[in-house]
Amino acid sequence: MAEQHHTALDQAGRNAFECESGKRSSVNSHHYSKSVEAVSNLTAMQHRVTQEDGTEPAFRNSYWDHHEPGIYVDVVSGQPLFSSTDKYDSGTGWPSFTAPIDPDAVTVRTDASLGIARTEVRSSGADSHLGHVFADGPTHAGGRRYCMNSAALRFVPASQLVEQGYGEFSSLFDTDHDSTKGNEA
Repeated sequence: MAEQHHTALDQAGRNAFECESGKRSSVNSHHYSKSVEAVSNLTAMQHRVTQEDGTEPAFRNSYWDHHEPGIYVDVVSGQPLFSSTDKYDSGTGWPSFTAPIDPDAVTVRTDASLGIARTEVRSSGADSHLGHVFADGPTHAGGRRYCMNSAALRFVPASQLVEQGYGEFSSLFDTDHDSTKGNEA
């Protein structure tokens, strides 16, 4: 069933995330949703990725090799999704993260569109297609690789978190975090 939710993977990810990261936030205290206006403002690639479950080209996207400290939000709703503190170089050509910024920020479901079962990742607020999660990430960080499409994301630099309304995430960058965690030689 293509719409089947992966509650076991989702719950396991939430438990591991809550225990290991200590990064509980109030992502769900805000109302993030899709609006007609937001969708109409998307570029053709952003629309194809987020609304039509597309995939952008590897190595030819905005964030695959981006290392500035900050957070990545849903391009449709502005919902916080990932932090640069969890970003690493997976060698795939897409931005990869070990975990979402908050376990409730994303949902997962089975995607069999290529004839094989993969686990699709969507934003919980706007239901934007973001990418897929795989069980081949850095083992020291939980073993997951959230392989995302840059076109589904908007980057908010750590220096602009308060100004752009994401001040609650400033504490992630108060110390010297390694934004390439998991990038092992």
